[in-house]
Amino acid sequence: MIRFVLKRTGGALLVLLALSVVIYALFYLVPSDAARLACGERCNPAQIAQVREQLGLNESTVAQYLKFLQGLVAGRDYSGGAGLVLHCDAPCLGFSYQNDQQVTELLLERLPATLSLALGALVIWLVIGVGTGLLSALRRGGLTERALTVLTLAASGTPVFILGLLLLMAVCAYLQWLPFPTYVPLGDDPEQWAWNLLLPWVALGFFESAKYARLSRSSILETLAEDHIRTFRAYGVGERAVVTRHAVRGAVAPVIALSAVDFGTMIGGAVLTESLFGIPGLGKTLIDGVRVVDLPVVVGVVLAIGAAVVLAGVVADVLYAVADRRVVLA
Repeated sequence: MIRFVLKRTGGALLVLLALSVVIYALFYLVPSDAARLACGERCNPAQIAQVREQLGLNESTVAQYLKFLQGLVAGRDYSGGAGLVLHCDAPCLGFSYQNDQQVTELLLERLPATLSLALGALVIWLVIGVGTGLLSALRRGGLTERALTVLTLAASGTPVFILGLLLLMAVCAYLQWLPFPTYVPLGDDPEQWAWNLLLPWVALGFFESAKYARLSRSSILETLAEDHIRTFRAYGVGERAVVTRHAVRGAVAPVIALSAVDFGTMIGGAVLTESLFGIPGLGKTLIDGVRVVDLPVVVGVVLAIGAAVVLAGVVADVLYAVADRRVVLA
């Protein structure tokens, strides 16, 4: 298992290195004037020249990327003008010239909101998805399965922003059961944190639960058809024990792996949900950075999302190996 984890970690580091090359080339080398994009639309020529010097854009392409990579792993210094030197600790993603703030600090401020949204949605899509898939598999061919199939198709075919708008209109505007959501940090008021995130959790979790219902159903049916399940039944093991102790356990590995990947993708990937419900997370930060042309923020968020997806892939592989030891031996 240790060798397996080290192998996956080494592969992830190589992917992250390649990702940093692609992102740096895409945002800093392809644009005609990266300094103007980084500084913003309101900068005058003197400010743009200062930003170009701070970012080292007057140097060779290799030297620029090496400084960018140095900032990520060891931090770097920036010239603040008039002999002032600004130090940026690792992982340094640069400075936001719109907010006059380190991008890393800005992302760390927004990360709790995104994690709150992703964790709550994860719980909902696992409970609804796995529960629906299990019930559909056990009621195969019956009216219950057909009803759950229709519900699953409706969930997968409804865009999350449409579902979110319907929830806001029905729950907040028409029925007035809840006020319109306003993000409250968990440390300030846990109860208000949960109530204000309930609708985003439901919108995102219900949308994602559809594929987990299909995956759980197919995995459980496949496991129930295996030889060892028939052997348990032949020895008189009860159907409930067969399902709960063996079928569900055998089908849980792909669900765990997919959950880890989806959770990583959700870090910055729930752009529509965060924008619709006004959640100040990484997705909304990305939209705001694009809107005001804040290049360091855009690069930082994209790199953070990519790193989260890669890390989630490693976690998914490890969890899959824990659930199914045959993966380690492969």
